[in-house]
Amino acid sequence: MNHAVLIIGTVWVEPNSSAAGSRMLQLIALFLKQNWTVTFASASQKSENATNLSSLGIDEVSIELNSASFDVFLKDLSPTMVVFDRFMTEEQFGWRVAENSPKAIRILDTEDLHFLRKVRHQQLKKGEDFTNEALLKSDYTKREIAAILRCDVSLIISTYEMDLLKSVFKIDEHILYYLPFLLDKIEGYQTKKWKSFEQRDHFIFIGNFFHKPNVDAVLTLKKEVWGAIKKILPKAELHIYGAYVTPQIQQLHDRKEGFLIKGFAENSKEVVGNAKVVLAPLRFGAGIKGKLTEAMICGTPCVTTSIGAEGMCGNFPWNGFIEDDFADFAFIAAELYTNKNLWQNAQKTGIDIINEIYDKEKISPLFVNRVQEIQRNLEQHRTHNFLGSLLQHQSLQATKYMSKWIEAKNQ
Repeated sequence: MNHAVLIIGTVWVEPNSSAAGSRMLQLIALFLKQNWTVTFASASQKSENATNLSSLGIDEVSIELNSASFDVFLKDLSPTMVVFDRFMTEEQFGWRVAENSPKAIRILDTEDLHFLRKVRHQQLKKGEDFTNEALLKSDYTKREIAAILRCDVSLIISTYEMDLLKSVFKIDEHILYYLPFLLDKIEGYQTKKWKSFEQRDHFIFIGNFFHKPNVDAVLTLKKEVWGAIKKILPKAELHIYGAYVTPQIQQLHDRKEGFLIKGFAENSKEVVGNAKVVLAPLRFGAGIKGKLTEAMICGTPCVTTSIGAEGMCGNFPWNGFIEDDFADFAFIAAELYTNKNLWQNAQKTGIDIINEIYDKEKISPLFVNRVQEIQRNLEQHRTHNFLGSLLQHQSLQATKYMSKWIEAKNQ
């Protein structure tokens, strides 16, 4: 079946700014490969970093929140599949899609579980240990779980999050689908082009600074990690790259300490491929980390935390080290930087992880088959998802009428 796909984006696609942007571009490429027509719509403002999707043959449409104009747009488009980019867009537009395109399969691309990241951050700020009980009490959790239940299928990016949804929240696996990053296999001809251990210099961190875990990670590097590394390796430098550098981060720039804020990377693969070791001391977060898969793709070993590596490598060893104690983190980072044999073994492990877990040629057909299967049996699938139909019937009406009230007020 040829699908007409509508993607409703929280933001416009910025693959060079964030892992979420890369993920969305991967999904779009998958849809286009099936010869499905794709329309991308968003109510957000476009930044200068946004990709020109029209060059890929995709219609780009600006839409309004809380406006019946979206209903007219939807009826004219008649999509057979609607993809919500993160749960907030499902909250804003899901009821309109259900009313105006009832036969369209509704897919939620979670990107990561936002409630998991948010609750972890809250507990970290309070100095509390993370617990599932805190997740269960959070209103933010209830909102995102409700969005997952209302959709026909939700795309879950990490094995940890799949297990969490099934074991803690008892979500029926028929409405969940594990879909990690869709990446090209690393071939031998590519590894031959990688810079060698001797040709590489410096440590690197890369990440979008709109994303709070990245801000916290750089502050952690400055306060708890870098000084210890510099004592062991006085000539080493740490290069900090990322979009939307804040004044708080820019003020950390210190040439004497070798702590250098470089800002937006036009070619992230080039700067990561020139570096010797990626550092990612993430203290909270969720999903799988684009900076860490990119490190593997570039043959650059990495030191991160258990949250950084969470749900990313299956049964494979990490491509470097996983360490939550920052004194030990600094020591093993220096060891990885100076030990060629250790470094090369870590690099090889990264190849195995990408080729076995993220191979898009292996993953994509299975996902397409699942979507087609749901589409063929949509009525039965929705009947089986009783909690979802219950939320569509009752709880969702609150957001619907709030939206209609805002629309009337705006007029």
